[in-house]
Amino acid sequence: MRLETIINKVTNYKFFKIKNTQILHEKGCKEIRIQIEARKNSKPICSVCNNPTTIYDTRKARLFQFVPILNIQTYFEYKMRRCNCHQCQKVTMEKVPWAEGKNKLTYEYTSFLASYAKDMSWKTVASRFKTSWQTVFRSVKKVVEYGLKNRKIDNITAIGIDEVKYKYGHKYITLVYQIDKGCRRLLWLGKDRSKKTLRKFFADTWKEDRRFRRNIKVACTDMWQAYLTVLKEKIPNAVNILDKFHIMQKLNDAVDTLRKDEVKRLKKEGDEVTLKHSRWCLLKRKFNLTKSQKGKLKELVVLNLNVVKGYILKEQFHKFWEYNSPTWAKKFLNNWCALVHEEELNSKPKVNTEQNKKGKKDKNKKEEPESKPIFDALIKFTKTLKRHEYLILNYFRAKKEFNSGVVEGLNRNVNLTVRKAYGYSSYDVFRIALFHQMGKLPEPYFKHEFW
Repeated sequence: MRLETIINKVTNYKFFKIKNTQILHEKGCKEIRIQIEARKNSKPICSVCNNPTTIYDTRKARLFQFVPILNIQTYFEYKMRRCNCHQCQKVTMEKVPWAEGKNKLTYEYTSFLASYAKDMSWKTVASRFKTSWQTVFRSVKKVVEYGLKNRKIDNITAIGIDEVKYKYGHKYITLVYQIDKGCRRLLWLGKDRSKKTLRKFFADTWKEDRRFRRNIKVACTDMWQAYLTVLKEKIPNAVNILDKFHIMQKLNDAVDTLRKDEVKRLKKEGDEVTLKHSRWCLLKRKFNLTKSQKGKLKELVVLNLNVVKGYILKEQFHKFWEYNSPTWAKKFLNNWCALVHEEELNSKPKVNTEQNKKGKKDKNKKEEPESKPIFDALIKFTKTLKRHEYLILNYFRAKKEFNSGVVEGLNRNVNLTVRKAYGYSSYDVFRIALFHQMGKLPEPYFKHEFW
């Protein structure tokens, strides 16, 4: 079978035919040239109005890079025709079915490089196929632009919103995902994590589909106030579920703060050994502890320190997620918060009031500053729970079908995408890479699958 026959089998170019193929040896490099010409009596198509028109003149031959054959660089060679378009009333270049405008890459080669760029770093793809990083980037950009133009965002009922850090310092991007059971993908991303950023998301989706906001029934977020405000403003009828992951993270931070305060107190008393290497045995779940951590935890339980009480409260709070009814979950939450305050009252040191029975103060003795509550971090956590109680209970109102664990998993894919490329030089490149990797965008159709 000749090469011309193979090319005709894998492509579908109407009004064009393959004239000749040849292998060139130039400066030690091999390349295949496939000469294409227009069929007789075929009219060129205007690239502006897409209408058939008359020939004005013929330009010099141009090269368009095609998918490599046997790892040999392959090019289409074609003499472009200029059109005398009567509808546009000017001379324009003809439209060809294998490339767009002044682009020197064929549609097939663009999608070919972009498909490999999903599994490998762009630099590796460039070296494998003997091209440049910029060529791979332009290919991925073309495929992403096509996908964003042709994707559908109707019938989306659940979204997840979170932020990730993408540069040194406090520089974040806001990510919006679709978290429906049938499809989980990246919908949108924007700079910063402000109200303006999230409002821009709803403005952009309104341009794509004006019914987008009406279809949203569930939104999963963390406790960032900017997100909560905009969601209440844009989709007030949707159920806003707070992030279970971040709630437990704040509780763990409170227990860890209690441990640090306990370490400082014991150091003042000359004890530097008791709480040494105890951080993870207090923060981990019981079934994740190692043998040495289990032994350390048993030693701490016998001592009955304040941090052990905090650890027990933390373990009790995990039962909150086992409820199915929001009413019973609310009762548990109230009882748990009351238990924290009760532990604080029981842990307060007794004040000696014998010196000030007559209400007189010792002028020579300086007044000591009031010490902060022992369970101060846990008390602050209870205030956070009370402040967002309704949104936390939405997890049970939605019958536990949605949570931000899906969002955290998708954020993990963001980190893996960045790690694969060892970082990105600009926000625009980062945006294109994420959409290409996580957007599940539609891709151009070809007669033959090249990968």
